[in-house]
Amino acid sequence: MTTIRKNSNEPINNHVGLNGFQNHVTNDSMNNKPNCSIQNKALLVKNESDTLGHHIAKRLVEIGINDVFAVPGDFNLTLLDYLVAEPEINLIGCCNELNAGYATDGYARCRGVGACVVTFNVGGLSILNAIAGSYSEDLPIICIVGAPNSNDFGSNKILHHTIGLPDFSQELRCFEPVTCHQAVIKDIDDAHEKIDTAIAIALRESKPVYISIACNLPTIPHSSFTDQSIPFYLTPKVTNQMSLEIAVEATTKLLNKATKPVMVGGPMMRISKASEAFMEVADASGYAIAVLPSAKGMVSENHPHFIGTYWGVASTSFCAEIVESADAYLFAGPLFNDVITMGHSLLIKKEKAITVLPNRVVIGNGPTFGNISMKEFFKALTKRLERNATAIENYKRIFIPDGFPVQCNPKEALRINVLFRHIEKMLSCDSAVIAECGDAWFNSQKLKLPQGCGYECQLQYASLGWSIGATLGYAKSNPQKRVIACIGDGCFQVAGQEVSTMLRWGQNVIIFLINNGGYTTEAEIHDGPYNVIKNWNYAGLIETIDNGEGKCFTAKVHCEEELIEAINTTMESKKNCLCFIEVVMHKDDTSKELLQLGNRLAALNGRLPQHN
Repeated sequence: MTTIRKNSNEPINNHVGLNGFQNHVTNDSMNNKPNCSIQNKALLVKNESDTLGHHIAKRLVEIGINDVFAVPGDFNLTLLDYLVAEPEINLIGCCNELNAGYATDGYARCRGVGACVVTFNVGGLSILNAIAGSYSEDLPIICIVGAPNSNDFGSNKILHHTIGLPDFSQELRCFEPVTCHQAVIKDIDDAHEKIDTAIAIALRESKPVYISIACNLPTIPHSSFTDQSIPFYLTPKVTNQMSLEIAVEATTKLLNKATKPVMVGGPMMRISKASEAFMEVADASGYAIAVLPSAKGMVSENHPHFIGTYWGVASTSFCAEIVESADAYLFAGPLFNDVITMGHSLLIKKEKAITVLPNRVVIGNGPTFGNISMKEFFKALTKRLERNATAIENYKRIFIPDGFPVQCNPKEALRINVLFRHIEKMLSCDSAVIAECGDAWFNSQKLKLPQGCGYECQLQYASLGWSIGATLGYAKSNPQKRVIACIGDGCFQVAGQEVSTMLRWGQNVIIFLINNGGYTTEAEIHDGPYNVIKNWNYAGLIETIDNGEGKCFTAKVHCEEELIEAINTTMESKKNCLCFIEVVMHKDDTSKELLQLGNRLAALNGRLPQHN
């Protein structure tokens, strides 16, 4: 069993989640806390250790959460008092619930778990889209909603923030498909058990949970709540040893007889915290290693056997040729959708694949072995594989380094490939990249990440505007890393106001706003006037939001010369403040990979109905 305890001094482990679900408190996260005017009520509840509100605050701290993203509403205000009063929690007020959800998503990617608090219905239904994205990306999120007074349930009364019916279950029904567990708390007697159960399930399943708390309950004391919280334990998922042994035997037999096997990492390695074990297999076997685009950053790109991103026709140079010519492939936690497969076009044969998922192993077209931990499977497999470096040797024979973009004239309009060449030079172990959906996916995939450099994107759900909140959350979770976000103008118009929260908290993130006049990804799939948006003075807007406080540096660049000057400023004299660089691009300046994806998705979307 895993004991949840607090006050661990262990560092944050990116892409692996919480180490034993222990708490990680950083001086930066405490020192950056704005001056909150705590009401007398909040000062009072700080000493009320036997209340529901105090219990929730302490539980969040115990599982490693030091920042909670929230939007106030009349049904959650009392609960927010308790979170403000908890000295180890920063309450981060966001501009809207959707962005609060995106921020929690980004926080959980770095910290291993996140929490958000909104109000009933208008807040819950607003944050729902972000929670759905976290569900698709297997992130443990504690989504807490302040609900009406417990006396109003079943009273046949019509309340505000409802659709005009006395039935309060609409929000719950909406959350059921996008959370792995739901707890509706309207009775203090079973509140302790329901809260702890929900949190434990979120951590165990690595999925969001929904907790609704009646607004009159947080201040109520109960004998089940104590200042010294009762430790709670996570029942581990136990591996079936017989299944493990048979699966390892079958896998070993297939791989050891292969001539040129390869390994491909996938996004579900995050759930299983199996990245290190995956690399141990690579070290022992000598196999070539690739990653799916959704797993970029989860394995070291500096490993001598790393060959790049496998993305079908959008793969990095010579990676697809090695993977698709292999006679056996070991996939670790893959998830294949129409984007990751570039329109379902991967040249992979199932009978050659061993697919390792968080709780089972699938051998080609043959058997599936369940109740097996991915991490334990890899550790056992490491001891059985014969060394075979044929695939990596073939890669080295055919590999030709990518060329550099054509040299720009000093005042020539800036090109997208030139921009990302300069972004790559900015990266270090102290930075992290957040890539918005669209062309930033493809351009950022080509970045060579230094050892320890973080990387996040949302390839499965692909929600426009996700990166703004995710940047806030990721940076808040790990202030030691300087986050570099690559965002399109269309995405920014969806959620850009959350830069206000970044400024309020004094974050030093770097945002590259790629201004090409519209929804470029959609235009490559199917163009029309709806893909053109009103152009904003984006750099000027950030100055307006800053409102003269001097917490940001902004620049609008049109050519490489101006870009270099702006980057030098962000990395030197303005390294401690938010830097926003608006990069003006031609509307048709895209990566070739986006053109390929657009054509393939257009063909898939345009298929005529099939009639039996």
